Amino acid sequence: MLALIAAMQLIPDTGSAQAPPIRTLDSPKPPRERALAHVNNAADAQARLDPVLVQARSLAENGRATEAEHNVRQYLSSQLNSANAHFLLGYIFFREIQEQAETAAISQSPAAANDTVSATVSGSISRHTPNAANSAEDFTAYRDAKAKASLAEFTEGAKFQAPSAFDLKIIAFDYVLLEDYVDADKWLTKMLEWIPNDPEGWYHLGRTKYNENRFDEAVHAFQESLKLDPNNVKTEDNLGLAFAGLGRVDDAAGAYENAIAWQKNAATKNPGPYIDMGNLLLDQNRSTEAIAYLKQAIEISRRDFKVHELLSKAYSHLNQLSQARSELEQAIALAPQNPNLPCMLGPIYRRQGLKEKAKVQLDHCAALNGTHSSPEIPRP
Repeated sequence: MLALIAAMQLIPDTGSAQAPPIRTLDSPKPPRERALAHVNNAADAQARLDPVLVQARSLAENGRATEAEHNVRQYLSSQLNSANAHFLLGYIFFREIQEQAETAAISQSPAAANDTVSATVSGSISRHTPNAANSAEDFTAYRDAKAKASLAEFTEGAKFQAPSAFDLKIIAFDYVLLEDYVDADKWLTKMLEWIPNDPEGWYHLGRTKYNENRFDEAVHAFQESLKLDPNNVKTEDNLGLAFAGLGRVDDAAGAYENAIAWQKNAATKNPGPYIDMGNLLLDQNRSTEAIAYLKQAIEISRRDFKVHELLSKAYSHLNQLSQARSELEQAIALAPQNPNLPCMLGPIYRRQGLKEKAKVQLDHCAALNGTHSSPEIPRP
């Protein structure tokens, strides 16, 4: 990335967008007014691009990123010094990750899959697309390769022209996908120096700070995002997580309750605040209260293994072993490669006197934890 840094130091940037709002693995749909503003900015930027690149961007935005990649590669074969083409190809690689994440059944949490990384997913792609990922491990390898290829294109383009704020956001998201939160933090911070009124940028900076365990700074970033996009349920929920990271339990609970109240009349609800409130109550040994919130989360997202896992913990704390066992069995059916779940189910079987079943689960626990099983994908 040295070429990228050098180019940014030498060439000023106007901060103008190069494309419609990025749909990240967990991006919310922007309000209509903000969406229209982005579209207008995008139209102005696209008017300055070669028609071939305009068409390629349109393909990428409409679920045809592989076709867009082919067109831009052809363009670069004769226009190798085109910064815009390299930047666009970097963006297309990012879109390919999004498309693959949506169609390959790789997420252990449907709430995360339906909402990016790392998820937050928009776009569509045929399962017969070359290099399609069919398992979590396949997807991880695919994602990492594409993210690195995306960064390489931005680095190449920066030799000829400074990247825009939009480009920096994509660069930051590539680093998030690679779990390099230090560099993601750096580029999101730089992007927000240019466009401080970007609520999505502040949200993702908050997520990055949270993953760095810099909870005070995460709180600040989420609060800045909420100033620009008030009553955003997901941002308020993440603010609660940051408060919880600081041990500010009452503030965390208040944020979760706000997020729950804000979506009271929503047709489609986010299960996150209910899950996080339940988890917070579990940490305080308030299992009965936790169950009430987790049952509401189940009503919203029945196929989210995490809710079943937490319900099992709550029932186990109350010594309601049949319910705890049932919830864990459902969790394992939804996330069979999760290495934690059989480790939890084995002891419950043992407490019920089911020694053979306990042994099977504990052996499975050891096998999963002794392999390169995919880690739990965090809920955005």
